[in-house]
Amino acid sequence: MQQPNLDDLVLVAVMNRPRDLEIARVLGWYRIPLQRAPKTVRVDWLAFYQTAAFGEERWSVRYLAPVRGHELVRRIDLLQDEPDHLRAMEPYYKIELGPLQRLTNPIRAEKWRRFTFLYTTGERLLTARRLKDLTVPPSKTRDLLWRLLRERG
Repeated sequence: MQQPNLDDLVLVAVMNRPRDLEIARVLGWYRIPLQRAPKTVRVDWLAFYQTAAFGEERWSVRYLAPVRGHELVRRIDLLQDEPDHLRAMEPYYKIELGPLQRLTNPIRAEKWRRFTFLYTTGERLLTARRLKDLTVPPSKTRDLLWRLLRERG
């Protein structure tokens, strides 16, 4: 199983529905509305923070996948079974993923957290035990994170 390199750029994204996790696992993609997208989607890895919809696995990061690329498409082109959705014609990033992997040690939120996206490094992802451990404090690692974001943004 492939693991992130210590200096890889990782985007932690919210996974709201079990169906979306199944799409990532089976079809190998994740969607992000252009209107709500983070600064850059040119990242090495995508990790998923699961919401209350995941029952016992809620409020934790348990899965990640290498990012293979991205493209801009309309939502209707991704989810053809939802032609009447309010945002059906809006642009979305389709993030192409490699194999979905389960973290050996889930990263749990000590309490419910509300966020949309969080950048971190491979090192922080691999060593974190709690969600707040993913944030990068002022250090050489934070300098690296900002350099990666500038280069890719």
